[in-house]
Amino acid sequence: MKKVIVLGGPTATGKTEMAVELALLVDGEVISADSAQVYRYMNIGTAKPTLEEQRGIPHHMIDIVYPDEEFSVARYKAMAEDTIKNILSRGKVPIVAGGTGLYISSLVYNIQFSDTISDWGFRERMKTLAEQYGPEYLHDRLREIDPESARRIHPNNVKRVIRALEVFETTGRTITEHQAEARKEPPKFDYLVFGLIMDRQKLYERIDKRADLMMEKGLADEVAEILNMGYSRDLVSLQALGYKEIAAAISGECTMEEAVDRIKLGTRHLAKRQITWFRSMDSLKWLDTQALGKRAMLKILVDSLNISY
Repeated sequence: MKKVIVLGGPTATGKTEMAVELALLVDGEVISADSAQVYRYMNIGTAKPTLEEQRGIPHHMIDIVYPDEEFSVARYKAMAEDTIKNILSRGKVPIVAGGTGLYISSLVYNIQFSDTISDWGFRERMKTLAEQYGPEYLHDRLREIDPESARRIHPNNVKRVIRALEVFETTGRTITEHQAEARKEPPKFDYLVFGLIMDRQKLYERIDKRADLMMEKGLADEVAEILNMGYSRDLVSLQALGYKEIAAAISGECTMEEAVDRIKLGTRHLAKRQITWFRSMDSLKWLDTQALGKRAMLKILVDSLNISY
C-alpha cells in the first residue's frame, strides 16, 4: 500500500509549516484536514496558509465551497481520497495536515458514511428544540441513547448532536454502532499518523499570540466583508472560532476586545478537545515539538517513508 503522512494535533502547533517543510524534502503535496479552511473568503481566522507560506507546494482541500454551502465529512473523505490517489499517481507524497480529528479519522479508519440516512423534518424539529431549550437539552437526549457519542461530541456542536440523534431516530441504531461497523474495511492507504504536541502553557501562549496577530492582519475586516456579501452569521461556516465572536462584536453584542478574549478562551478549549480526540487514535505517534526541534521531527517523518535526505 502507498504511504500517506498524516500530521494531526491541537491548533497552533505548527502543523501546516511542518507539512510544507516535509513536502519540500520528499516532493510532497499538502492536503488540508481543517473543517474551516474548506470555505472561501475565510482566510485569516482559519489560519489558511498564504501563497508565501505555501512556498510553492500545492495545497488541496482549501477554498472548495462557499460559506453557505453544505459540507460533510463524507464529502471530505471522498474528495480527499481522490486527491491522494491523484498525488500518488504523479509519484509524489501525500501529506494530510490539520486539526479536525473527524476528517483524519474518516481516512485513517476508512469510516463509511451513509448520506442516504436523512430526515429533514426531524432536523428542523431538533433545531427548534435547541433554540427553545438550549444545546444542552439535545445533548442530554443523546447521552441517554448513545453515551459514547455524547462523550465525543461537544454540547455546543448542535449540528453533530442532531446528526447522531437523527441516525438513531431513522435506523433504531446509534451512530456509534454504525461507525463501529463502518470501520470493518481496512484503510485504502498506509497512513503514517503523527501528532504534534508541546507544553500546555507554551501552546496557550502561542494561541493567544496568534489571535492577536489575526486581528493585526485584519480579521475584523474579513468578517465584516463576508457579512457585507450577504452571508448570515447563523451559517454553520460562520460559527467557526474567530468568526462568530467577531460577528457578535460587529453587531454590538460585545466589544471587540471582549471578542478577542473569547476567541483566545474558545481556542484553548478547542485545543483540549483536539488533544483528547487524537489521544484516542491508537495508531498515532506523538512528536514533542519543543523536545525534538524541527530537524529531528523532519528526520523521523522522512525515515517513516524510508527516504534518505
